[in-house]
Amino acid sequence: MAYQGKGMPGHVHNYRPAQGPSIGQPPTQVPRTVPGAPPRTVPGQQPRSHPTQADVRTKSVLKEAVDAVVNSFAKHTHGYGRVNVVEALQEFWQMKSSRGADFKNGALVVYESQPSASPPYVCYVTLPGGSCFGSFQKCPTKAEARRSAAKIALMNSVFKEHPSRKITDEFVEKAIGDATKSFKQGAPGEIDNPNTGIGAFRFMLESNKSKSMLEFQELMTVFQLLHWNGSLKAMRERSCTRQEVLAHYSNRTLDDDMRSQMALDWISREQETPSVISRELAMAEQELESCRAAGRELRFPKEKKDILMLACSQLEPMTASMC
Repeated sequence: MAYQGKGMPGHVHNYRPAQGPSIGQPPTQVPRTVPGAPPRTVPGQQPRSHPTQADVRTKSVLKEAVDAVVNSFAKHTHGYGRVNVVEALQEFWQMKSSRGADFKNGALVVYESQPSASPPYVCYVTLPGGSCFGSFQKCPTKAEARRSAAKIALMNSVFKEHPSRKITDEFVEKAIGDATKSFKQGAPGEIDNPNTGIGAFRFMLESNKSKSMLEFQELMTVFQLLHWNGSLKAMRERSCTRQEVLAHYSNRTLDDDMRSQMALDWISREQETPSVISRELAMAEQELESCRAAGRELRFPKEKKDILMLACSQLEPMTASMC
């Protein structure tokens, strides 16, 4: 059966605390202004959008939840007291590796600071399983941004170790059931057929049993990118089956070669449809910033941005200036 050109079902859920009143946090200071005076703006700049009360409350609750998990982890590792979250995160993944977890790129946690000449600074951390998180607070220093990224990554790492977040037979059945309802797929023959979208998703999950969803993230991101980039559609047109595609990419690492190839695809699109890269880049940056501020897993939007930025750098100077 020929490969179906449908998106990969499934969604990796991340731990995020629900909204609620902040506990023990000082009230947000509101700058004083002259009654009736218009807000101050700098010529050529857009007026700043002030965070709503709900935004402030959500960030406060998120910080409390992260601190609670980090402190709990500290009690079980270094005893009572302040924990070095950067060291704790690395130790967590080294522990998983020593217990038999197999990581394509080793157990090293990788940090990446976003270039900036002034605060707030932003840092991203990529875990050995492929998941990526970013600093979720406004950080005055690069070191604080690194710690902020490590905190949210450690919280998710610990949360995803819970047995309910492991890929087991029960987890596969529930995930397939959820995907079937979401995508209106799942006729009896489709669910077990790896040439269908839902069947391919099942095949991927069953091939990664006993792993956590964080360890499964890189494979999911690869297929998300292949779908976004149009590669899956091109393979369908060459009569490749989903099973062949899965077999080929299941052991591939999301590396510079794959990013470069996708960047070339977008350069070709730019030549056919001018400004398509700048539009796609704006959407990717907005999605990335939204995920980062909310403390969500963000490997997919970050990879999209990196691929599009790479494509921009290889365009003619006049075109590249529009990215």
